[in-house]
Amino acid sequence: MGSDVIVEVTGSLGRIRLDRPKALNALTHAMIGDIDSALDRFAADPAIGAVLLSGEGERGLCAGGDLRSLYESEGTGFAESFWRDEYRLDARIAGYRKPFVALMDGITMGGGVGVSAHARHRVVTERSRIATPETGIGFLPDVGATWLLPRAPGEIGTYLGLTGEAVGAADAIFAGLADAMVPSARLPDLIRALAALPPEAGQNGVRAAIEAHAQDPGPAPLAEVRDVIDRCFAYDMVDEILAALQADGSDFAARILATLQAKAPASLVLTLCLLRRGRGAASLEAALEREFHAALALLAEGDFREGIRAAVIDKDRRPRWRPATLEAVDPAEIARWLEPRAEPVFPNLR
Repeated sequence: MGSDVIVEVTGSLGRIRLDRPKALNALTHAMIGDIDSALDRFAADPAIGAVLLSGEGERGLCAGGDLRSLYESEGTGFAESFWRDEYRLDARIAGYRKPFVALMDGITMGGGVGVSAHARHRVVTERSRIATPETGIGFLPDVGATWLLPRAPGEIGTYLGLTGEAVGAADAIFAGLADAMVPSARLPDLIRALAALPPEAGQNGVRAAIEAHAQDPGPAPLAEVRDVIDRCFAYDMVDEILAALQADGSDFAARILATLQAKAPASLVLTLCLLRRGRGAASLEAALEREFHAALALLAEGDFREGIRAAVIDKDRRPRWRPATLEAVDPAEIARWLEPRAEPVFPNLR
């Protein structure tokens, strides 16, 4: 199926193992195709009762998409093909008829969230670090994040989408990005239990197997600061959010204010627009469709290439955002970035 994706069958369990550990299992275009092909195979096999996605190596499930390939591509043709296939895969995982289990062990960010947080059964561990950090590279929380995040309690999703802050197991469950915490030492036992289930066990059988190995993740740190987050992130303008954080005066608000001030201004404005639109989205596909066109705009006209340069290519961590300030962001440009600019990802979407 491809050297970077291991596809195998263990008992009644179809396994998909991302196998680029040196690159934190970052998704290439070929890997996306390999995962999709594996889902075809497992869907057609009556002996397969459930599908399990995991990452090889000790560091995480998946750090996101392969940014270097996007940076080195000419124009937007490669990105259009890459994102079209990736977003269709994310939607397919969300609607997959057989139980789909994602092990979000370790780093699970960006595109890694796309192939896991839409799954029916999402397992985190004490090592999990879940994030949508795209505003820090001049991009936007994509792969359906603008569908997931607005459905978190209060303004937790707005906070996570704009800041890109990474959260652990308890917060991921609190935010609705995961379902259960299984200690990493018990994952082999969980996998054996899933493989031993009869093919007809279904969603309830898989859920029961996970619950039998799960532990209480403890209190969610975000719950302790939710009042500040709900109050400060309730606004529909980024400058109002920043003003509210500054007025709050708490150490937490001051830290988050500094975090936001380092992000790409145009990406913050665009992301907030997409998050607010995501609240009223009719479906995950509708949110993905908006993300697709906005992503192409940021690659062609925004700060995405500069963000990749600073973080991945030159690694100087000194991006030169254009515009450099929130005040200089042109609302007309943001509105244009929200308009369709390519053939749709989901042609039958209404």
